[in-house]
Amino acid sequence: MSRQVQGYVYLALAMLTVGSTVIASKLIASGLPPFSATALRFAIAFPVLLVLMRATGARLPKLSRQDRFTLFIQAGAGSVGYTTLLISGLSLTSAADAGVIIGTLPVVSAAISILLLRERPQPALLLAVALATAGVLSIAFTPDAAGGSLSGNALIFVAVVCEGLFILLNKRLKTEVAPLALSTLMAGIGFIVAAIPAVFEAPFPDGISASAVAAVVYYALVPTVGGFLLWYAGAERVSGTEAALFTALAPVSAVMLAFIILGEPVGLSQFAGIACVLAAVLGLAFAGSRSVKLAGGR
Repeated sequence: MSRQVQGYVYLALAMLTVGSTVIASKLIASGLPPFSATALRFAIAFPVLLVLMRATGARLPKLSRQDRFTLFIQAGAGSVGYTTLLISGLSLTSAADAGVIIGTLPVVSAAISILLLRERPQPALLLAVALATAGVLSIAFTPDAAGGSLSGNALIFVAVVCEGLFILLNKRLKTEVAPLALSTLMAGIGFIVAAIPAVFEAPFPDGISASAVAAVVYYALVPTVGGFLLWYAGAERVSGTEAALFTALAPVSAVMLAFIILGEPVGLSQFAGIACVLAAVLGLAFAGSRSVKLAGGR
């Protein structure tokens, strides 16, 4: 197997784990409050990432006060905000709908860069934004077809915006932080940020679900740690544009896993939405206007 093909396999597996976070979050939503689940996720992932740093000899760089503040905001938005909103949204909507909406992340990230960094949009990017918007609207206003809800879909989209802000803030760091170190920092800071509101979070009246706890452990070890290792192992073997193409697999895997594991119906609105989102992400990658990598600590 060539080095390039190995990269393709690693990237595909990484995106499969990203899609599976939707299924895990759906299970978590039925048995754990969002902040408690998020704090537990990072409490599990953080020591594992520390061990990986020690094993690879990775070190944390010296950071300025501004960079430390930026990392704190990153963790609040991309780590805690994304996870808690995803879990909260999935308590109201279907995993299939959520999978389609999450697939818009590369396009949303590019759009945020235009709005906040005043970058001049290329025609290909505007077309991608239009396609992604059409994909979200195709499911947002037909929520009853597969057990979704407008409010739940809205929470999922806000979660995507939080992750887009994470990516943007990462570009504002003045000190370069290696991917493994960044993931470790996000997990550590994310635990602190999530643990504070988790203390005041009311437990579920039916008690803690064993399946929800198992889903948190899976989320912490497989997508958070394993997904990170797979993504960067694949990304170093292929070009940035090729790597960006594989982000299109995340919504596909989420929708298919929702059908296979959760038994959710996948209707015409989901198929139409995922087709628009795939076209948007693929067009964006081919145009080379933005290469969006899997954010560490997601």
